[in-house]
Amino acid sequence: MKQSSLIPTEIIEKRILLIRGQKVMLDNHLAELYDVQTRDLNKAVKRNIERFPIDFRFQLNNKEFDNLMFQFGTSSWGGTRKAPYVFTEHGILMLSSVLSSKRAIQVNIEIMRTFVRLRQLLSSNKELSRKLLELEKKYDEQFKVVFDAIHQILIPPDKPKRPFGFSVEEPKVNYGIINKK
Repeated sequence: MKQSSLIPTEIIEKRILLIRGQKVMLDNHLAELYDVQTRDLNKAVKRNIERFPIDFRFQLNNKEFDNLMFQFGTSSWGGTRKAPYVFTEHGILMLSSVLSSKRAIQVNIEIMRTFVRLRQLLSSNKELSRKLLELEKKYDEQFKVVFDAIHQILIPPDKPKRPFGFSVEEPKVNYGIINKK
């Protein structure tokens, strides 16, 4: 019998960000999930800093922080004033040894399950692409149209090159001064 999860997977998935090519979670999001203050989470980490090398936890640089504030629509006068720390999957796993409450253990289990599920989704997509290429090699030209259509579906759409909608071109009128001799 499956026990109902403490935190819905969708909430955890929305909080996983891709920064510096790694899937990470912000310290304030983790603190919210663990039901602790962000400063308390960071204090616990600093007391055990040897458990958190740079590939487990790092602080965002100013450009990353500005980009993050822009994405979340955070105002310049409210919210976090300094760049947050982010935790990689390994750093989140290490948090379970630093935060030992029952809730922290349960939340960590849910986060790890979410990371595993995301990894499985990514690998299954790669597997699908590999199988499609094998099928393309196997079948002749008559199926090329079908394979091309499938490839187009798998490729995300480009941004429109020209604006949508109706536009009117006004005739150009020359209001210049007429030279009289």
